[in-house]
Amino acid sequence: MTESAGSARDAEAVSRFVESFAAQLVEAGMGRMPARVFAALLSSDEGAMTSAELGEQLRISPAAVSGAVRYLAQQHMVSREREPGSRRERYRVHGNQWYEALTNREAVIRRWEGALREGVTSLGADTPAGRRMAETLAFFEFVEVEVEQMMDRWRVHRAKTFGQE
Repeated sequence: MTESAGSARDAEAVSRFVESFAAQLVEAGMGRMPARVFAALLSSDEGAMTSAELGEQLRISPAAVSGAVRYLAQQHMVSREREPGSRRERYRVHGNQWYEALTNREAVIRRWEGALREGVTSLGADTPAGRRMAETLAFFEFVEVEVEQMMDRWRVHRAKTFGQE
């Protein structure tokens, strides 16, 4: 593991945390490899590692790292960056990764809302299926507003707590 030289971290404790947190992410629906890679990045002092470093720490293949990073990047949970003067990429987790991931979900919810509106129209609002669709649509519309308001509150809280915008 490549942590800062002055770091007195217990590698076994870090490994236990990574596996434990990854298990929680898997239980919530994330794939096993992306969960392990995300937990490893999150627990690294720099918040960034190369494919080789991730493979070594997690004892996984470069292909497993690549697939996990591809998924995490699509979810806006990690970003790729080039090492200065090198062709190697580093994968970085940012402090606002949860914000970015949740904000990305808002676009998905809006697409679902459009499909559900079409479903209500197609099925007929007065049919049992149409009413189910309408209730599902109302739920997502409610969630969208609540998430937007929550994210506004989070930005204020984050600035107060961490001095960041």
